[in-house]
Amino acid sequence: MKSFKFLSLTLVVGSLNFLTGCGNEDPVKEDIPELITKATVTFTPSTGAPIIIITATDPDGKGPQSIATNGPINLTRNISYTLSIQLINELAKSTDPEYDITAQVQEEGYEHQFYFSWTDGVFSDPAGNGNIDNRADKINYKDKDKNNLPIGISTDWKAGTTTSTGTPFRIVLKHQPDLKSATSTFNDGETDLDVTFTINVN
Repeated sequence: MKSFKFLSLTLVVGSLNFLTGCGNEDPVKEDIPELITKATVTFTPSTGAPIIIITATDPDGKGPQSIATNGPINLTRNISYTLSIQLINELAKSTDPEYDITAQVQEEGYEHQFYFSWTDGVFSDPAGNGNIDNRADKINYKDKDKNNLPIGISTDWKAGTTTSTGTPFRIVLKHQPDLKSATSTFNDGETDLDVTFTINVN
């Protein structure tokens, strides 16, 4: 089952776009789907370890091709990392606004939030197994929306103290227009991205 999905972005469409519209009508909201064909995760270490860049691609968008990753995420024990996430639509031109989905998620951060899950012990900070099953579980979000709520394009992590191999690391982007709040959860809104990487800690 494919886990790259359409990202619904809210745009305001004026009355000029309607054949029967007139200048005095109020604008209406229209959900226009944007396509995510590549998700890139970059783990930048605080010191002493290489930068890790792994991508998941879905070249045909909602077509029949499966999502593919170009390798596991190999972290070093006890090293702190900053994770950044980039989302793009390679079916659009790089100069088109539809290309850089990350920028659009950031701009409409008040409607979006990333959630994470992993096997307990893979990370020492945040500890636990992520906030997909429990919103209150700790994630070290570095970015916030205009309402001071987390987004998740940038997060901080510290690899665990023991070796682990082949464990899943799931990243989910939720679209929560008029739903995102201090208590909204993974179960609220629509899923715009759902991808699982493999993590090794050595």
